[in-house]
Amino acid sequence: MVAPPDNDVIWARSLHHAHSGSPALGGISLEVRDGEILAVTGPRASGKTTLLHCLSGQLVPQQGEVWFNSVPVHTMGPRLRERLRRDRFGWIASEPQLVPELNTWENTALPLLLRGTPHRVARKAAMEWLERLDIGMCAKKRPHTLLQGQRQRVAVARALAGSPAVIFADEPTATLHRTDRTHVLRTLTSAARSHGITIVLATHDAEVASLADRAVSLLDGRRVTTVALPSVSDTEGRAACSLSV
Repeated sequence: MVAPPDNDVIWARSLHHAHSGSPALGGISLEVRDGEILAVTGPRASGKTTLLHCLSGQLVPQQGEVWFNSVPVHTMGPRLRERLRRDRFGWIASEPQLVPELNTWENTALPLLLRGTPHRVARKAAMEWLERLDIGMCAKKRPHTLLQGQRQRVAVARALAGSPAVIFADEPTATLHRTDRTHVLRTLTSAARSHGITIVLATHDAEVASLADRAVSLLDGRRVTTVALPSVSDTEGRAACSLSV
């Protein structure tokens, strides 16, 4: 087992994983540099979500290695991987996944509170990001009272409030209208630049991918040279994939 280069915050080699016998990843290797915004592109069911789950320690690949800052994630036990996700990673899914019993600022501060951060400090950090995302006025509201776009902004604020080293964003704007989508993406990318946060962003949208420093393309669980992605104005499935393995 050879440690990855020092300038790679995430490094993966020969990842294989299958769901119920159906291959999801077929030998993917990649590296993510410190402070980089990396887009993982490809059509739906290309393996993007499974890859992010493996890179973030939510899944252990059936074969292959995943390293974070020269530490092997794939050999960690469940508790260590859970701590890694809590303390060093942020996660944004296409659906907000908020805790219904908590209000907006409590949901945002949750990663900090779970680490034992003092209540006042956690609330201040949460409110700063909620204000930056123009949702500070909803701080005391429960998730069920918020609009879909507002709930997704809370999820983004939660990922940022914990000051993670890496944020994994799996189609974070898939359910948003254009106005919310633009605001969320602008805030997320500007925060990454200003705070030195690495972002791994899965998307099937060419416009979203264009915000990244670099892109890797997947098709049927494998890396390919190019995949033509539809823009936001295209209808679902309208553009065909173009690939060179």
